Amino acid sequence: MHVVVTGATGHIGSYLVPRLVRAGHRVSAVTRGTREPYHPDPAWEQVDRVVLDRDADTFGADLVDLRPDAVVDLVCFTPDSARRLVEALRPTGAFLAHCGTIWVHGRAAFSPLREDDPREPFGEYGTQKNAIEELLLAETRSGGLRSTVLHPGHISGPGWPVITPLGNLDPAVWEQLSSGGELLVPGLGLETMHHVHADDVAQGFELAVANPEAAVGESFHVVSDRALTARGFAEAAAGWWGRSANLRFVSWEEFRGAYGEHADASWEHLSRSHSASTGKARRLLGYSPGFSSLETARSAVEAMGLLPG
Repeated sequence: MHVVVTGATGHIGSYLVPRLVRAGHRVSAVTRGTREPYHPDPAWEQVDRVVLDRDADTFGADLVDLRPDAVVDLVCFTPDSARRLVEALRPTGAFLAHCGTIWVHGRAAFSPLREDDPREPFGEYGTQKNAIEELLLAETRSGGLRSTVLHPGHISGPGWPVITPLGNLDPAVWEQLSSGGELLVPGLGLETMHHVHADDVAQGFELAVANPEAAVGESFHVVSDRALTARGFAEAAAGWWGRSANLRFVSWEEFRGAYGEHADASWEHLSRSHSASTGKARRLLGYSPGFSSLETARSAVEAMGLLPG
C-alpha cells in the first residue's frame, strides 16, 4: 500500500513513518520544509520525501498526484482545510486517517470517557477538531471518502515538551520536584491528564491503515492505559530524584497569582480533567499501548537531561 503522511517529521510522524516502512508499505513523507525527523532510523532511507505547502491552493491536487492508497493527516487544524482535502481525495478512493485530540470532549462528564459520550468542546483547538471529525465521519457515512479519526491525549516522549503535573510546560515544576521545594497545586490535585507516548499514537495509525474495514467511519482514543491525577503525577515524579513531593494545595486564585501565564495552560488542561478509554481501539484495531503515562513523561524528562544518569 502507498501511504502518504502529512507532517511526517513531527513527533508522531517520526515514529509512524518507520513503522509503516517496516510493515511493508511504500511511504511518501510530506512536510512543509526539510526538517529531519526527531529520531534517526534507517527506514527513512526507503521513504520518498516530498515538500508541499498545506496553505497553497494546489495542496490537494499535489497530494492526489502522489497517487496514495491511504493518507495519514497529522497536521489538519481547521474544518476548511479538512474539507478541501476531502474534495481532492474523494474521486481517488483513498482512505484518510485524521489526527484529532481528546480535547473534543471539553470538560469531562464521565470517567473514563468513551468516543460516543456527549461532548461540549470549548476553546478553538478542541472545537475545531470536533468540527473536523463531524465533517469527516458525515462524509464517510454518506458514501463519500472513507475516513477515520484518532484522538491522542497529551503527546509526549523523548525530544518533545511534556505536560507537567501542574498541566503546563513550566520547567520550574521539575526544578521544585527535583529539589524538594514547595509546589503549589490548585484544588485537591485530583484532576486528571491523559498522556500518551508518540510511538503509541503512531501504533494507532499503523493499525488503522492496516485495518481500514474496522476503522472506516469510526473515531478512536489513542492514549495510555490510565490517566494520571495531578497529585499522583507530582508524587511519582518527585520519586525520580529520590524526593517526596512537597505539595501545598491552594485555590485557583492563589495559584494564578503565583504562576502567572503558566496558570492559563494549567487551567486549560486541568479543567478538562480527561481520562479516556482505549476499549474501542483495543477491540476494533488491536491497539495496545506500550507505555504508561508515567513512563511517557519520564522518557521526556530524561531526554531533557534533568534526571541523573
